[in-house]
Amino acid sequence: MRRDGTTAHTSSLYAAIDLGSNSFHMLVVRQVAGSVQTLAKIKRKVRLAAGMNAQRQLSDEAMQRGWECLALFAERLQDFEADHIRVVATAALRRASNADAFLAKANQLLGHNIEIISGEEEARTIYQGVAHTSGGPGKRLVVDIGGASTELIIGQQFEPALLQSLNMGCVTFLEDYFADRVLNQAAFDAAIAGAKAELAPHMAAYRALGWDCCVGASGTVQALQEIMVTQGMDEVITLEKLHRLRDQAIACGQMDALDIDGLTLERALVFPSGLSILIAIFECLDVTSMTLAGGALREGLVYEMMTAMRHSDIRARTIASIQSRYQLDEAHGMTVAQTALDLLHQCPPDWVPEPHASSLLHAAACVHEIGLSIGFKQDGDHAAYLITHLDLPGFTRAQKQLIATLLRYYREQLVRIDGQHALSAQSANRLLRLLRLAVILCHRRDSRVRPLSRLCADGDALTLTLDTTLLDTSPLLSAELEQEALRQSSLGQPLVVITHADGGV
Repeated sequence: MRRDGTTAHTSSLYAAIDLGSNSFHMLVVRQVAGSVQTLAKIKRKVRLAAGMNAQRQLSDEAMQRGWECLALFAERLQDFEADHIRVVATAALRRASNADAFLAKANQLLGHNIEIISGEEEARTIYQGVAHTSGGPGKRLVVDIGGASTELIIGQQFEPALLQSLNMGCVTFLEDYFADRVLNQAAFDAAIAGAKAELAPHMAAYRALGWDCCVGASGTVQALQEIMVTQGMDEVITLEKLHRLRDQAIACGQMDALDIDGLTLERALVFPSGLSILIAIFECLDVTSMTLAGGALREGLVYEMMTAMRHSDIRARTIASIQSRYQLDEAHGMTVAQTALDLLHQCPPDWVPEPHASSLLHAAACVHEIGLSIGFKQDGDHAAYLITHLDLPGFTRAQKQLIATLLRYYREQLVRIDGQHALSAQSANRLLRLLRLAVILCHRRDSRVRPLSRLCADGDALTLTLDTTLLDTSPLLSAELEQEALRQSSLGQPLVVITHADGGV
């Protein structure tokens, strides 16, 4: 109920607020078409942990910064339903001896009670945020470096199996190891050693359980990825790249002279300490690579409030939402997807060796007509633009870029794809060829008359075999396949279409 007595239509709106040790965040979303649409992200640097003394008391100045931020957040919350709001506080307020004094005024300002969650609960919720926004099979190791704590979680699908919240963060390590703001090898070595000491008691359990992939869910990891992309690297974080960035920081000498391409001024102060913690994690656990997660604590809070959204297939939910929002022909998209996968499965296993390639081909095929929602002319360009700029939970940035590229060239104009990071350039080009063939074979938009076909692959040479009778009665299909064979062959990717009297399939 609004203050003027009228009812607000906010049943689809949700807000999650995270009172972190370095920043306060508010995420406002709307549940629409079976998916989550972000409406606002509000962030303020409050630096609670930096305002805590040796007796674990928050300074009056730090608390005032927090109250001023919450007064801003309160304005946005006025019309929300009470059970669509979740406000949690993490490490700094867990540790503060005078947290009650802060909370008394903070609760009054927000008009909503703030919950101080344990480190274990924080880790569990972070994992839910990652699980609901990041795809991938098998067990995943999740790393979240906060201002005053670092969470490490191993889980599979939506169930965490092992989790820890450690007393180290980019703000606390800033004061512990970079207090004089000097950036040299000794400072980094000390910070890395300090992080390894915190990690040591838990390493045996993590190594014993193991994981298949590693994702980072913190601002430190996001900052690292932005730096790497700016510097022409791919989005995958490795120990070699972390060492390279540490050396770049050391070359600057002083914190106030820290100038690394891609590093924002906002992240600069806590970047060396967060980098040191991440290096320690990589070295202690022998992590080979890490990608950025699609969500973390705030997203976990949101999805836990949305009971209908819990524990569903992330990528399938994302594709279904796009199909609904853009009124795509779902049945036709599925027919094209199944045809494309049938063609792929007829090729040798090493023709496109990446295990996640089939799911990316399936996703691209299901939404290949999204550009038509803007217009037929240049629909490939429209599709690429939409996919690039849409939120796609379950897909990494590189995977989004690959899907966008496939859809840009899914019909008519054909080019060679270069510089893809989700797959090798060779695999990306081969998926594009299969998608184009599938679209042509399904041009009648009726799954009941989808032509049976046999595809043989020998390196880049493809041979497609179809029934002679079918092509004799389908001159348009025959002409389109002939044109496609010319396009693919002209790029040094031979495609031969042959017929067989009994179908050859």
